[in-house]
Formats: sequence, C-alpha cells, structure tokens
Amino acid sequence: MLYNEILDLNPELINILKNNNISEMTPIQAQTFKHINNNRDLIACSGTGTGKTFSYLVPLINNLSENSSNVQILILVPTGELAAQVNSQAELLLSYKDSKFHSIFVTGDGNLNRQIEKIKSKPSVLVGTPSRVLQLIKSNKLKVHEVKSLVLDEADKLINTTYIEQVSLIRKSLMKYTQVLLFSASIDKKTRKAANSLTFKAIDIDLNNMNQSKSLIPTNIKHLYVVTDRRERVETLRKLIKATGTNKAIVFINTKYDLEESYQKLEYHNYKVGQLSSNQNNIQKKTTLDRFKNNNIQILLTTDIASRGLQLDNVDTVINLNLPEESKDYIHRAGRCGRNGNKGVCISIITENELNKIKKYQKDLHINVIQKKLYQGKLVAK
Repeated sequence: MLYNEILDLNPELINILKNNNISEMTPIQAQTFKHINNNRDLIACSGTGTGKTFSYLVPLINNLSENSSNVQILILVPTGELAAQVNSQAELLLSYKDSKFHSIFVTGDGNLNRQIEKIKSKPSVLVGTPSRVLQLIKSNKLKVHEVKSLVLDEADKLINTTYIEQVSLIRKSLMKYTQVLLFSASIDKKTRKAANSLTFKAIDIDLNNMNQSKSLIPTNIKHLYVVTDRRERVETLRKLIKATGTNKAIVFINTKYDLEESYQKLEYHNYKVGQLSSNQNNIQKKTTLDRFKNNNIQILLTTDIASRGLQLDNVDTVINLNLPEESKDYIHRAGRCGRNGNKGVCISIITENELNKIKKYQKDLHINVIQKKLYQGKLVAK
C-alpha cells in the first residue's frame, strides 16, 4: 500500500515522506495504520528494521489538533539514545512549512532545568524515558491532561521490573480513554499479560508469529559462530574483523572491562574504533554515534545500549564478543545489520560450554547458525 493512497493523510506529510524516498508502507505500517487512526489500543510486534517508529508517528502526527497547545502525543522509551532517535523522526515529519507543531525529548541524564524550559515551548509531541517523564508530571512541570495517545516503544523493555511501576503511574496520570500503543520487535506472553493493565481491548498484531516456521530475523542476515578459549576472545575479535573485511561493524560486549580491553587492542592495531556505554555522558554518546554514522569510525564497541531503536545504516557486520542472555536480545543485536534489505552477517564468539545457547537461539528464532573457524587469516568452514 502506498502512503498517497490513504484517505485524509496530510499532503504535507506525504511530501515529506516522498522527499525522503518513502512511498510504500511496510507490512507493520499497513497492518496498524487504520487501528491507530480509529483510536484503538494496540500491541504490535514486528522484527527490527521494519518501520515500527513511522507505524505510530505518521498516523498520530496526522491527527494532531490545532486546538490544543499542550502535549498530545507522549512516547516512552527505555534509553536516552532512543529518545533522541525517535524525536528526530518526529521532527522530520513535523518539518513541513507553516507547521504549528513541534517535538522535544527529555531523559533522566539530561539537564532538568533546560528540559523544563523546553516544555514551556508547548510541544505537541514529547518523547522521554519513564523516570524523567514521571518526575516532570509529579512536579507539575509537564501537563498531560490533553495527551490523546501514549506510545510504549520497545514495550518489552518498558514492561519489566525496572520500568513497569513508573510506566503504570504515568498511565494513571493520563485521561482514562487515552489511546495506548505498544511496539516492539519481541513481545512474549508475560509482556502481553502485563499490557492488559495499561490497555483497553487492545488489538494484537504479531507479524513474527504469522508464520511460526519463518525466521524472526530478516533472512538477508547470515548467522555464524566461532569457538575459542575464553582468554582468547579479544584476540579472536581482532582476527575476525580483519578476516571479514567489514566496512562497518557493531561489536556487542557485556562488561565494561572487556569493552575497554577490546578498545585498547583494536586502537593499538590502528582500527578506526569507538566505544559506547551507559556511563558516558550525552555529549560523548552523541559524538561517538555521529562519528560512526559519518564513517569516521569503522568499529563501534558497545553494550546493549545500541541494540534497540537506533538508526545506524549500512552496518554489514554484528559481532557478539559475549552472548546475550535471552533469545529476544539476540534478535535486537542481529537486527542492527542487514537493514533496508542489505546483506548482513552476525558472528558470535563463544566457548565450548556456550554451544547450548546457540542451539537455543536456533530453536527459538528459527535460524541456522553455522560454525566457522579462523584459518590463515580467513573465516572458513569448520
């Protein structure tokens, strides 16, 4: 379905989409648009890189009312990085000539007073992390009595023990009939059950489960693993990067110690490398991400902070220096490469006793993970 075939869609929105080479809806967008437009609550699950952000932004922004001068769309996200990313997409859609609307984002690690000043500009769309949004609501700095739609982006992360209490309190502060939309690349039974307390007769759309035999990860991504000794992980990483000849790679690392060791080794061998972690401030994170997006960094070393939501194009390789605990986290990591239909490869560096995890990923995600080995500087069949 084409965006210009949708009745009552603002022509200015269509032009913005067209100018950004977006004309045809993705499956998740086509499945959800009419329900969002009809003010229905929604639980939507679709793989990484399938256009979930525009799935809710386009119809919600299209229905903004000029009669309100307060926040009409409230979007909750688990990280500051994702807040900035979603906000930039909202700003893009609101950038048409004579637009009376704008968007801002607020996060727990940002300057509170500056954010309060931003709110005084009367944004129509507000994106934020639960802790900061709740703080602003409780202090009466953020008026939410005119919020028409609440979006939970990366809902599986937001409805867990870390955020659920804050999310629930935010929901209770809104009008009873506020529309609630949950979006994620992976939503399990536990998340759906918890969502019942936030939604009213929500429509459940799960593109991942429409064909259980189908991989939950785009088929243009290959999955490989290399077995090594635990003490050789970082050296194996260096050899893998050289052997794959990657143009742009993201390496996921579970501990700050391994992150720093990997950074030092790759930098010593003259790789264009950067690191991203939760203990960096916003300026450091933004600088690193901008350098990676502009190809000034070839290898981005990161914790799971970069596994969700961030728009990082042209990544051809994802490497797991450490395996994620859950299969759904493997989905998010692998989905950082092979976006927009391009080919990608996800390589995991494991020890012998981690083979069971690889088998679990294969079973849970319906993927084939092939063992490879490093031989004379090349990645070859085992």
